[in-house]
Amino acid sequence: MTIGEVSKKYGLTQDTLRYYERAGMIPPVGRGPGGKRDYREEDLRWLELALCMRSAGLRVEVMAQYLRLFQQGEATMPDRLRLLSRQREALLERRSKIDESLARLNYKIERYEAAVRDGSPLWEE
Repeated sequence: MTIGEVSKKYGLTQDTLRYYERAGMIPPVGRGPGGKRDYREEDLRWLELALCMRSAGLRVEVMAQYLRLFQQGEATMPDRLRLLSRQREALLERRSKIDESLARLNYKIERYEAAVRDGSPLWEE
């Protein structure tokens, strides 16, 4: 796939795709005739992992570290496991905070709905 096709498929700019490669978040993409990037299935899997990790809050530097560890081989599996486990814990903490915020927001919405429905005064807390 060309960089333009990948850009459209994933809703990313071509500059973002180049940045992910340059920053070491994905391995270097192979080149086709004329030196243009030619994304293969393996490249797309790495890109999908990078997008997943970014949406989970993984910093660019940590994703690049993960890739370097992967490229060093199986001896780094414990390090990669620790890296991913730490990220899971951070994500679970974020989810907990989001759940708390959502519960508070739902409570406020319910109070407003009742006030609008019943015409009763709403006392802010």
